[in-house]
Amino acid sequence: MRALRLTVTAAATAAALTALSACTAKSDAEGAGAIKVTAADSTCATSTKSVPAGHVTLAIENTGSKATEVEILFPDDRIVSEKENIGPGTRYTLTAEVKAGSYEIACRPGMKGHGVRQKLTVTGSGTVAKRNPALDKAVADYREYAQEQADATVPLARTFADAIKAGDLEAAKKAYAPSRLGWERTEPIAESFGDIDPKTDTRADGLEEGQKWTGWHRLEKALWADRKTGATEAALADRLVADLTDWRERVGKAEITPTSMANGAKELLDEVATGKVTGEEDRYSHTDLVDFKANVEGAQKAYELLKPVAAKNDPALTGELDKQFAALDTLLDKYRADRTSYDFVSYDKVTGDQRKELSDAVNALAEPLSKLAAAVAK
Repeated sequence: MRALRLTVTAAATAAALTALSACTAKSDAEGAGAIKVTAADSTCATSTKSVPAGHVTLAIENTGSKATEVEILFPDDRIVSEKENIGPGTRYTLTAEVKAGSYEIACRPGMKGHGVRQKLTVTGSGTVAKRNPALDKAVADYREYAQEQADATVPLARTFADAIKAGDLEAAKKAYAPSRLGWERTEPIAESFGDIDPKTDTRADGLEEGQKWTGWHRLEKALWADRKTGATEAALADRLVADLTDWRERVGKAEITPTSMANGAKELLDEVATGKVTGEEDRYSHTDLVDFKANVEGAQKAYELLKPVAAKNDPALTGELDKQFAALDTLLDKYRADRTSYDFVSYDKVTGDQRKELSDAVNALAEPLSKLAAAVAK
């Protein structure tokens, strides 16, 4: 979800900041060839306005007082690649595969609004260098996976909507979390279009000025906090299905590259660190662990598809990723009935110490996962 996230306890804040700063050390990529991006509260300075097509690296530093998001954007505002939640005083290196053309680099202080933008011209013949065929296969397989997840989401969302329209509160509650699985597994694809995520997955504290609150979390509040399934909720449910149907139809047009897959996997871990571990995401239903698991599954799928190439380029990295994915999966299994079930413990029953344990496992995975894009770009 692209929104400013507010934590509710000091411990949760510390856990989120730990996850977000896991990769703040200055990278070797900040040397020759990288675009230095200095993001402040009201400015976005870039060291160059033109680079050759291929693998483009942003060496980002947030010198402002707010968490920021940095994006490489197509002219129509579709996202080539992005990094959310770059904390004040921290650095991050973002590697993306970019074709020749005109783009913008945007810094979004507070992760809200249009952002401060700088033009970027990518020179060349219009294409990037020919890829390793194994990476082309990874992209094709991931595109198929993303489409499968979208295709599966729409009927589950209809089941959720039908229960609301029938006035069946308990059935609607039961259908809520399953309807989100495919979305949470592939959320970076949805976010790449820019306009779908705000309609479907925004929380009340993430609304832009003048934005009407719609989507899953508006309905979540109605079901759990207000216990309502009236005409307003029925209309919102129909709109959710329509917006998700639009997403399903657009998935095949998404720009997907090996580096966007790798960066997307890291984004999914950031989603866990800043929304699920803190209990902010599903604050009324407390179904956070379902979303948590789906985010991890999506990240792991992207990693597994990229692993054959990454293992050749950096075997130590893939060894560590295998270890940390397994450790996190094992820890999550403690909170559900069985390994094939998404019947997780209500997150309000998870203690502070247990949340800290989950946060530590996410952090341990997030650090090596941040290096996956560079490994496949070698």
